[in-house]
Amino acid sequence: MPTSRPRYQVTETPAVAHALDVAARRWPDESRSSLLLCLVHAGMEALEREQSQATRRREEAIEATSGKYADVFGDDHLATLRQGWPE
Repeated sequence: MPTSRPRYQVTETPAVAHALDVAARRWPDESRSSLLLCLVHAGMEALEREQSQATRRREEAIEATSGKYADVFGDDHLATLRQGWPE
């Protein structure tokens, strides 16, 4: 089918064959070429979910420590630090 989009060629190496066999158990009615697209989509969803969870964990860590050490530095701490800086 004509297209202006990039095409990708994938050789069915043992690792790719294994991935397709696993995917065929999940989506038994799909052709092996369709299984590749299913795997790409499932992989994208897994990566997005993982990235979202990592972001949420970082935000929770920031929230948990926010303001926790406010009493460590006095009101003049920044001014004291700046005294040693050249203008």
